[in-house]
Amino acid sequence: MCPGKSMESCHPSSATVSPIINPAGHKLVALIGPPNTGKSTFFNRLTGLRQKVANYPGVTVERHIGTARVDLTREVTLIDLPGVYSLEPRSEDEQVTHDVLHGKMPDLEKPDAILLILDSTSLARHLMLAAPVLSLGIPTLVILNMSDDLERRGGAVDAEALALKLGAPVVLASAVHGSGVEAVRQFLAKTIPQPERIELPVLNNMPSCRRWSGELAAGSGFNQPAPPEWTYRLDRIVLHPVWGPLSFLLVVLAVFQSIFTFAKPLMEMVQVSIQTSGQWIATLMPESWYRDLLVEGVWGGVGSVIVFLPQILILFAFIAALEDSGYLARAAVIADRTMAKVGLQGKSFIPLLSGYACAIPAILSTRTIENKRDRIATILVTPLMTCSARLPVYTMLIAAFIPDRPLLGPLFGTRAAMMLGLYVLGFVAAATTARLLKSTIFKSEKTPFLIELPPYRAPRLSSILYRLLDRAKVFLKRASTTILFTMVLLWTLAHLPLQNGVAPAMEQSYAGQLGKLIEPAIAPMGFNWKTGVGLISSLAAREVIVGTLGTIYGIQGDQDDLGLQRALQQDLNMASAVALLIFFAFALQCISTIAVVRRETASWKWPILQFLYMGVLAYVCSWLAYIALR
Repeated sequence: MCPGKSMESCHPSSATVSPIINPAGHKLVALIGPPNTGKSTFFNRLTGLRQKVANYPGVTVERHIGTARVDLTREVTLIDLPGVYSLEPRSEDEQVTHDVLHGKMPDLEKPDAILLILDSTSLARHLMLAAPVLSLGIPTLVILNMSDDLERRGGAVDAEALALKLGAPVVLASAVHGSGVEAVRQFLAKTIPQPERIELPVLNNMPSCRRWSGELAAGSGFNQPAPPEWTYRLDRIVLHPVWGPLSFLLVVLAVFQSIFTFAKPLMEMVQVSIQTSGQWIATLMPESWYRDLLVEGVWGGVGSVIVFLPQILILFAFIAALEDSGYLARAAVIADRTMAKVGLQGKSFIPLLSGYACAIPAILSTRTIENKRDRIATILVTPLMTCSARLPVYTMLIAAFIPDRPLLGPLFGTRAAMMLGLYVLGFVAAATTARLLKSTIFKSEKTPFLIELPPYRAPRLSSILYRLLDRAKVFLKRASTTILFTMVLLWTLAHLPLQNGVAPAMEQSYAGQLGKLIEPAIAPMGFNWKTGVGLISSLAAREVIVGTLGTIYGIQGDQDDLGLQRALQQDLNMASAVALLIFFAFALQCISTIAVVRRETASWKWPILQFLYMGVLAYVCSWLAYIALR
């Protein structure tokens, strides 16, 4: 906010204002800004946990909507729009932002107000977005975020002068520290009438728009902040053609070793809690089929998957910290060189990186790729990246068959090396497939890769915790729906058909018969009928195989104090275990991903092709691995 001034004094006029909330319901306020300006942090500040995620109708772009309290009696609805540099739609993200702001989204009215969030340290560039936004005629508050960083680096901006030139209120703020939030609430409590505005440049004339934004920044007292010295020093290493990739490799090694080292005590605590609570529930209920269903099918099956939640959260914590620090943008620059060699552009790096979390949002994020051929090629190879759903499968088999021995002292061991190898295997397969696609059916001109490198910043714990909470909710929701349904269905199939009122032996059950049916096809890879049941169930969700095997061995009474790992060691050998790891590294064992590819490509041709080529690749490579190791 302007120093020593009220909100109204930042505005060129002080006309009568009206409340932002009308009797019919909440007013809609849109948050817009370029990427990496702290827009989502501001959204979280204003809404807290009162937010939900869904898709815009007709497209697969996610929308984040939340409720923000203006005062003791009134609230507004906030919608966090995708980060854009322009309102001229070239990608699906930009089209959604354009349609929301113009009132063309089917289930949303035109916003009643806009929060335009810009990076105050990059004002000359980011003000280019102000012209098209202000020309909409919607009451707009311009928020100059990261003002603390601007001041620390010796920069300055006259918010009052900028407000007079823009014809819109301007506030200096810091989303991470919470400064400026109260000024935002003041704006949300009022409807600012549209003043007489300065003449804006033609929206599609970028040179003119760039000159206008530069002149505007200069006229508002903007002294470019001093260059972030630490950023330049670190970038000499991080962006170096040799030291950059090596430092990236060290970061990756640290991440994977941490997945085992830090998660182990937490996983043991979760596992003990599940086992103890399961035994306690069993003592409270009389012996019956529904007690067995609850303890073996639900508690044991779902619990055997939930035990891997600490590892998944540690992985996401690292990704969030690296993203908030500004490092991932550098990683994209490093990866662009590799992307170019396989025929993809740098923009494909972000979806491929997102694929380490989940293939579904990764495929959705390809909407930022303007070239259709590049986009479909990226969609087809993204599921080869090792998603978090594979992590429980990898951990289960690695812990059972790979001895934990140091390789680089206590910092890096054999299990972490095996895990890293599987991730590298998925990346190599994705790169090779992309190269094949881009040299044949998806051949196209190379598109230049442009990305803004933010200065390095210390990650904020609150921001990381918000993301981890969101990821935990997604994982637990999946565990309580898809995984739960699959476990109940599996338990039922494992106890039917009844023989004289008694459940049959596992091999004679419907589940056993299903496994026996496909056993001849999977035997060349060293898999038995129990593994076959797990492969079928994992089509619902990859990690379901962990619960499936846990349920099968639990019903058979094959598990002792060492649990599933001991049972697997008795039923599989090293060759078949490695073959199973490779199968899961390549196979498309996820119906949800297939459905999303169908929606994104508007055709069944691509998801069917994707499922078949990944299945064949998984089968052949698993068979070769089993032959080589047995």
